[in-house]
Amino acid sequence: MNRFAVMGYPVSHSLSPRIHCAFGDLVGRPVSYERREVRPLGLATAFAAFVRDGGRGANVTVPLKGEAFSLAQRVTDRARRAQAVNTLYYEGDTLAGDNTDGVGLIRDLTVNQGLVLAGARVLLLGAGGAAWGIAGPLLDEGLAVLAVVNRTPARAKRLVAVLDDERVYLGAEGAAAGPYDLVINATAAGLAGDLPALPAEAFAGAVVYDLVYGPAAQAFLAHARAQGARQTVDGLGMLVEQAAESFFIWQGVRPPTAPVLAQLRSTA
Repeated sequence: MNRFAVMGYPVSHSLSPRIHCAFGDLVGRPVSYERREVRPLGLATAFAAFVRDGGRGANVTVPLKGEAFSLAQRVTDRARRAQAVNTLYYEGDTLAGDNTDGVGLIRDLTVNQGLVLAGARVLLLGAGGAAWGIAGPLLDEGLAVLAVVNRTPARAKRLVAVLDDERVYLGAEGAAAGPYDLVINATAAGLAGDLPALPAEAFAGAVVYDLVYGPAAQAFLAHARAQGARQTVDGLGMLVEQAAESFFIWQGVRPPTAPVLAQLRSTA
């Protein structure tokens, strides 16, 4: 049986085993998928041990995506762009790394939510690793504006500089001011109920998306609805879609995502 794992700290809450096992059953390629708790600076040792045990690949989650980027001997363009790896696998004897977060978000937005991103005005909250993983793929969809707002302006300034695109703005003023078609929360502030200090106009009429899912997203999404958001979405669909991309990388088969997402929603 094909063996895979998710590695991070903590991972006890991870839905990845459930998602990947469901994919395997749907396409007739059963998998063994486990959680392996790995503390920072321990990824190289943990992944090597997993491979010795017969493991074929691993998903990597916080706080190890940067560590995985350094560990990989070859990385894809989208991983290099994000400066992070969330999928490890071997190509022959070469350890390769990819980042499926961006494509997972785009598929959830465009396929599952039916949004048209070409020409959209987007407000991105956050400039950490999650924001780096999705900013480039969003721009590839033909956005009109991407405004980046972060509690620490210096981090947002760095992301804007690296993106180096005339459609990207630091802050949400001037040409980058609302109204927005889409607001994306790529911060962890909502986990502590810490809500952004933004005017109601930032949310009014927009689709508001939180990269986290389940109860952890509810404080931010409830705030957005109170400010006039026309639709709010958590990141469960992104989780499933990025997992499907990892499954495709490992197995060469793209699994259907709709039934898995529906099952997760029904038992949430």
